[in-house]
Amino acid sequence: MNDEALARSLPRALLVLRITLGLFLLQWGIEKFVVPENTVGIWGFFYGISVPQMSAYVFGVIEIAIAICLFFGLFRTVAYGAAMVLHAVSVAVSWPFLINPWADPAGHLFIAGVPVLGGFVALFLLRHWDRGLFDR
Repeated sequence: MNDEALARSLPRALLVLRITLGLFLLQWGIEKFVVPENTVGIWGFFYGISVPQMSAYVFGVIEIAIAICLFFGLFRTVAYGAAMVLHAVSVAVSWPFLINPWADPAGHLFIAGVPVLGGFVALFLLRHWDRGLFDR
């Protein structure tokens, strides 16, 4: 592959990562408004922390804001880094399901978070070559 082909392909690949990972975060952010009790349950189960239902709305706003930044390629270092760390923590706390995915009927679904984390890491590492909507 020559430099010209890379110059055409890389922005497209990064756009695909931004949009799909943004949709991923957006779905989780919206869920915090639709079923905030899920957030309370998840924090209690995975993090061992009791959080008030109101915190779900705060977390939702943060995730939606990060998703919007991903969609538009805004604040790349902060937004892409925050998305990566946020998801890395989620993957890390689900390690028992990753180690033994068949112990729980839904346990095997947690492995899907690993390639998503890879996408977030790739997007963060390539952020300097990314061009957001307003960079053109």
